[in-house]
Amino acid sequence: MKPFASLADIEALEHRPLHEVAPQRTPYGLIRAAAERFGDREAFTFLRDADLASAPQRVSYRELLANIHRAANAFRALGIGPNDSVALLAPNTPEAHAVLWGAQLAGRVCPINVLLQPDHIAALMQAANAKVLVALGPNTELAVWPTALKVQQHHACTLVPIAVDEAVPGLASLQDLMAAQPDTLGFTPDLNPDRVVALFHTGGTTGAPKLAQHTAGNEAHTAWFAHAYYDCDEHSVEVNGFPLFHVAGAFVYGLALLAVGARQVLPTLSGMRSAGFVQRYWRFCERERVTHLACVPTVLASLLGVPVDADISRIRAAYTGGSPLPGELAQRFEAATGIAVRNILGMTECAGLVSIEPLHAPRVPGSAGWRLPFTQVHAVPWRDGEAKLDERCAPGETGVVVLRGPHMSPGYLDAKRNAGMFERGWIVSGDLGHLDAEGRVHLTGRAKDVIIRGSHNIDPGLVEDAFLAHPAVAQCAVVAEPDAYAGEVPAAFVVLRTAIDADELLRAVAPQVYERPAVPKRVVIVDALPLTAIGKVFKPALRLRAIELKLADLARELAPDRSAQVQAREEGGRQRATVTFAGAPDAALADRLQAALAAIAVPTEVRFGA
Repeated sequence: MKPFASLADIEALEHRPLHEVAPQRTPYGLIRAAAERFGDREAFTFLRDADLASAPQRVSYRELLANIHRAANAFRALGIGPNDSVALLAPNTPEAHAVLWGAQLAGRVCPINVLLQPDHIAALMQAANAKVLVALGPNTELAVWPTALKVQQHHACTLVPIAVDEAVPGLASLQDLMAAQPDTLGFTPDLNPDRVVALFHTGGTTGAPKLAQHTAGNEAHTAWFAHAYYDCDEHSVEVNGFPLFHVAGAFVYGLALLAVGARQVLPTLSGMRSAGFVQRYWRFCERERVTHLACVPTVLASLLGVPVDADISRIRAAYTGGSPLPGELAQRFEAATGIAVRNILGMTECAGLVSIEPLHAPRVPGSAGWRLPFTQVHAVPWRDGEAKLDERCAPGETGVVVLRGPHMSPGYLDAKRNAGMFERGWIVSGDLGHLDAEGRVHLTGRAKDVIIRGSHNIDPGLVEDAFLAHPAVAQCAVVAEPDAYAGEVPAAFVVLRTAIDADELLRAVAPQVYERPAVPKRVVIVDALPLTAIGKVFKPALRLRAIELKLADLARELAPDRSAQVQAREEGGRQRATVTFAGAPDAALADRLQAALAAIAVPTEVRFGA
């Protein structure tokens, strides 16, 4: 398949039947075909630590395929059948990949975020019918094993440690179980592309994540076509620091590279959270002859602070997704490193990919590139809280992005959760954006992140762009702050590159904001933005912080002689708050505060005595 450089290239490919251009319709088929062609080539280079002098673990494609077979056999021996799941609680390591792909042959796999609470993990496992939990064993770098032990208290299961520093008394490790199995499959796997082989949770690190079903065909579709955008082949080398519970680590950058015989550098148990690795990032890239970088915008911003102290001339591109790519950030990164930046739009519900900006096409600010082959992507109007699927936005007109195609999940495991996301054969992404005249997808924010000031919709992504264009600003996130008169107003949380006063910054940026109603009413300077496990800005935490700041202002205005503590939280999907005043109860003060809060849609309890 030739690299893509335009929508015309994608459309030309679609003149041929899908089965001709994508003959392997399962992850196993893709990996097996790569192993047959490139058996001696390295699939993974796992950095055991961040020391350049340490020897990495190197795994060939032949070894990877054998390990997948051994893992699948081991899971069958543990009683895993076609409708059972193996839960995976581990970082991105070669052993974890054996679990990820081997469990899909034996039954299903359910990778889980190691940062979730044990009872939450147990609930996901119960929903997924997970009988086995494979978890990272005891080690000095990443404490996953204590969580796994607590999970087992909530959900009865067979616990299998991935041995790292020490054995677990009384338990056979994954490596031991695999060593006892042959390196060929001991059963005939069901390789129907329509079979559900994986359950990936989505919904962040709080609340109630949903389990999206993936068929083998969903995963193979995104993985096979991605390389034509990246221009990757068996000689490519990529840094993949994403966890495997996320579709980026598993498919966008994982299986997509495995499908063509490329090599992945896996940076320690901590991934991109390893400060030592990030400090030596460019030297590791030189040593491992890296050609492609897998990033999110926050990683690009972090790497801008790492001096380029190595030969990085082989690096052709840095791909980034997970959240909208600020054009100013991409421009700075390209200018500082000489590495081309390209953007990706992806979702858990479509096995990781909606569109990709090809390496052989120019970077277009705000663009997430073109759709995958054999898929449809449109922007449709968003009115009355729903996507109007029978309508189409004109080129350049903002709407909510919807899509369908062979990569589209059959839906959530709990079908009651499908409403609003899986509608009439479409995925309603919830992402705000538009298609330009050339068919590129442009993403500007989340429909649920829209700030509604009066009856006017404000796109926070466009406000963030104005702040990021200021040389003093390193990162920015804009969220809704409740307001008694307008309902919501924008509030900006900013991480600085160089010192500047918040008021001075707002005065400088305000004229650059795309419309006057979108100018923030508050700018908050912070040391860091809250992030999810893969480095996306976690806006729910900022929305709660904005509520706290608003209520604290109101409390000072009503009772300047009393100190007050404000706590905002989310319960059952709704924001709530508590204001606690120091001193004796004052019914009149409580009444005044509740009266002032009447027009703010945040239920608030007033307390005294702090």
